[in-house]
Order: sequence, then structure tokens, then C-alpha cells
Amino acid sequence: MSSALTVLVIVVVAFPLLMYLMQDQLLFHPQPLSEQHRHQVRQRFPDAQEVFLQADGVRLHAWHVKAQPGKPLVIYFGGNAEEVAGMLFEAPARAPGAGWLLVSYRGYGASEGSPSEAAITADALRWYDYAVKELGAAKVVVFGRSLGSGAAVYLASERKVSSVVLVTPFDSLVEVAKHHYPYLPVRLMLRHPFESVERAPKLSMPLLCIAAERDQVIPAAHARRLYDAWGGPKQWVELPGADHNSTDGIPAFWQSITAFLQQ
Repeated sequence: MSSALTVLVIVVVAFPLLMYLMQDQLLFHPQPLSEQHRHQVRQRFPDAQEVFLQADGVRLHAWHVKAQPGKPLVIYFGGNAEEVAGMLFEAPARAPGAGWLLVSYRGYGASEGSPSEAAITADALRWYDYAVKELGAAKVVVFGRSLGSGAAVYLASERKVSSVVLVTPFDSLVEVAKHHYPYLPVRLMLRHPFESVERAPKLSMPLLCIAAERDQVIPAAHARRLYDAWGGPKQWVELPGADHNSTDGIPAFWQSITAFLQQ
């Protein structure tokens, strides 16, 4: 009887408590950028300049590719295990003339600090304001991938943006967590809910939503719920055969983004 009771306590109390305490490690996977790698990026992509912000005593980092006159600046928010400098390999060539601001979350790239929903969303507003005031961006597109879709939707709800690109986005991290952990009270446990679907009906700018057919991390149904709730004009692209981490290898990925940015 005592052994059964011990197992019951572990299942009912200890495991949920462990998941609660470890949720930041499960959600965020910071990718620091070493000085050697930064130097290599600067050498390989001379048109990309490093820019920094100070917020709450923390230095934030991003890569900036200048936009040509009349072209938009794309503010990019990456996935939870992404080092955004990797976008320099394709993004500028795929969207000729467009500018890019590739944002590193706190703890990622060369940004200091630790990530959280509160920090990511507040910093998204800071980067937008910097882009408008310091970089002179007249037209801003926000682009969010996976975790970054939460930052992109939040920014679009708080600032004037021209359009939004979302790749493998979610309706709510609560709903995604419920899919993966149906036996846990995730709504009570999750400190970073990113309730994008609640903001979507009020957004009137154009949306390009790209989902992966075989996404096991954020099933396409979650992207669809966000897409269906969007208040403005929208385009849905589902990449056949793609999983969460193979979207870029499907031709329709960059084809749809390039066409959307040219509109």
C-alpha cells in the first residue's frame, strides 16, 4: 500500500511540480553567439550591421540589413532554438530590396539576459520603435516563426505594421501544451501563455500564414485556428510533407514569402 501511495504522490504532485519548475528550459533554448561566430557573420555578410539597444540594464542585439528606398523593413522573430543570423543566408536574396532586422531574444545571439514572454513582447516594441525612429523605417512588416509568432502577433496588435508573416505559428501556447500534456493543468501552470488567438480578431493588416503539414511540434490545426480568427485579409499556405523544422526546404516556403512581400 505504501509503495502504491508513493507512486501516486509522484504522479499527481511531483511530476507536475517538476514540469512547472522546468517549463522555461522546455520552452526556451537560447543560442548564444560566440565572438568568433559574430566575426564570421560580419565577414561573410558585410551588408549586415550589428545594432544594439539598452533595456532594463540589459544589452539587446540584432542584425540589420538596410532597406532600399520604398521597400519595407522586415522585423524577424525566430524560433525557440534559432540563432537568427542564419536567416542572412537566404532572406536578403529572396526579398530583393527589403530591409531586415533580425532580433535576438534575451539570452540568444549576442543579447544579454534571460527570455520570457514579458521580456520578448516588451523588447519587440522596443525594436519596432528603434526601427522607426533610428533606422527611418516607413513601412514595417513583422515576421514570426514558431515561438516568434507570439512576438509578431503581439507587436502587430500594439504598433502600426503593414503586414504579417507567420511560419508554423500557434493559437496559444496553452493550447499547444494541452495537446502535448493533456493530463496536466497547463492553463494554471504555464507562465508564458502567448495568447495570440485573442489578439487576432482585432488585426486588420494582411497576413501570410505558413503551416507544415506534418508538424508534430505545433500541429497545423493550431496555426489554422489563429488564421481563422485573423480579422484582416489573409493567405494560407500549407507545405506538403514538411515538419516543424523542414519548412525552408520546401520551394513554396520562400516563393510564397517573396510574392507576399512584393505585393
